[in-house]
This record gives sequence, C-alpha cells and structure tokens, in this order.
Amino acid sequence: MNRDEIVAELFRMQDKKYAALQTKIIPTVAENRIIGVRTPELRAFAKILSKDEDIDAFLLSVPHLYFDENQLHAFVISLDKDFDKCIAKVEAFLPFIDNWATCDQLSPKVFKKEPEKLLSHIKTWIKSDRIYTVRFAIGMLMQYFLDEKFDSKYADMVAAIRSEEYYINMMIAWYFATALAKQYDSIIPYLEGKKLDAWTHNKAIQKSVESYRITPEQKTYLKILKVGRGATR
Repeated sequence: MNRDEIVAELFRMQDKKYAALQTKIIPTVAENRIIGVRTPELRAFAKILSKDEDIDAFLLSVPHLYFDENQLHAFVISLDKDFDKCIAKVEAFLPFIDNWATCDQLSPKVFKKEPEKLLSHIKTWIKSDRIYTVRFAIGMLMQYFLDEKFDSKYADMVAAIRSEEYYINMMIAWYFATALAKQYDSIIPYLEGKKLDAWTHNKAIQKSVESYRITPEQKTYLKILKVGRGATR
C-alpha cells in the first residue's frame, strides 16, 4: 500500500468521538491532524503493513501529516525483529515525533534482546535537544533497566536532566515513581537528597503515593519528603 492508500484506510476506520477525546489529551497536535483511529485497530493494521514489501516507502514519508500516521509508524517499527534494522528506523523516526503518545507507544520488543547495544543509543538520546527524543530515552531506561539490569548509574543519568519541558519532567517523575516501586532502597536517596528539581521531585512522590506497588509505610514517609517549589539539588 502506498501512503495515500494507507491514509484512506485510516479515514475508513475513523471514530470522530475518539478523535475529539484525543484532541483534549494530546494538546501538542492540532485538531485537524487527528483522524481518530482507535489503538487496537491501528495495531492490527500495523501487523498487516509490517508484512508489506512497500512499507519502507511509508516509513520514509516523514514528517507525516496525521497523528494517526505517526502512531501507525511507531507500531510498525515496533514489530521489527532485527535489532540493527529496528534501531536504524527508530533513529530516523525520533526527530519527527511531536507528541507524548507516539513517543510512549514506540516500544520495540527486539530491544530487550540487545540491552548493551540499546544502552549506547540511550546515552546519546538522553542528551538530545529534542523533547521527545529525551523522553523516549528515559522511557527505555524505565522499561529495560529497572529490573535485573538496574544500576544506580542509570538513575543518575535521569536525575541529571534539567529541563523546562513538561513532557520531559513528567517522564522523569514517572521514571522515579516506577523506580521506587522496583528499587526502593536504591532510589529513595535521590528524594532524600533532593536530586531532582522541586516540581519533578513532588510529582514523583505524588505518582508513588498513588501507586498500589508502594507500601502504606513507604507512602507515609514519601509524603514527608515533599519540598517547596524553590528546592533544587
């Protein structure tokens, strides 16, 4: 299928009520760029397209006009089973991601097979001047390096980020809230030592307190660690 045929199919699957909802939760994308295709349908379409020998033409047609094209693009390359080919496609796509949803939906399973190779790319992405490239890097550390691969040096990488961008700071908070649930003893010193800016620090605590994976005792202690807006490192 060529790009025009793909877009025509996306409009065939359009749900206008869903489009209206997405417009509210994805404010960085203009309303006229959201078709409104539900995620399960996009994933199913991506599986079909991933087997299309002409799909590379669509992947190269960036920047895409529609949000739903970006979502589809993310789902297609997330299905790639060859690490090197997948990482190349991710590298090519990251500069064109313009919203948190597409950023967070980009999640290639093949990355789990090559954590060290992935890490070398994360170290570059996390220093990017692009909002969603940095957010993606943090997301990859959260997804693949908080369990058996955890090392405090990765938390150090995230804690070192200083940004005025909401979508970066929210992901930092999400990272530390998740890290507290998985590596509490290693992560709590970051909050005790005020290693994050005040807003992100408090947002991480808020997300942790809302989590069922944090014990009542831990939640009580975390609430004590909230800081004033002027606090930094």
